[in-house]
Amino acid sequence: MSVNIYVARSEADLKKFSDFAIVKIEGQKSKTLRQFYEHIAEVLDFPDYFGFNLDSLDELLNDLEWIEDHKLALYFCHTEDFVSQERNPDKLSNLLHMLDATAEDWKWLDEEEDVFAKELVFIFEDSSRLRELLKQEEIGFEYISGEADSAG
Repeated sequence: MSVNIYVARSEADLKKFSDFAIVKIEGQKSKTLRQFYEHIAEVLDFPDYFGFNLDSLDELLNDLEWIEDHKLALYFCHTEDFVSQERNPDKLSNLLHMLDATAEDWKWLDEEEDVFAKELVFIFEDSSRLRELLKQEEIGFEYISGEADSAG
């Protein structure tokens, strides 16, 4: 399985993804999962039927038909704040696993499914909190500057 999650040491690292539409997710506006769901729904212009839960997020990130760009990068900044006020720490772990799996799913899309394939990656601003969680959860990631950490 290839890497779907990248860690940026600065916004300048995003130049590597210059051919992607980059959507910024503000950690300061996403301190709880509910705030994150509201924020991502706004920035990605989710359809009205979004259910503000992990299953619904998974469904929409596996669809993305309303987004014209074929290459999409979600850049999470202020990751020290991202879902930092959620009472159950497993919720952030579940979210990270789902994001990783969703990006991987896009790579294996069957061309006959009548869906236009997208390339989806997730980029997180570097923070010790995020790096430790990715390693703990054994979610592979790569520094945009080139260092890889398979985390398991």
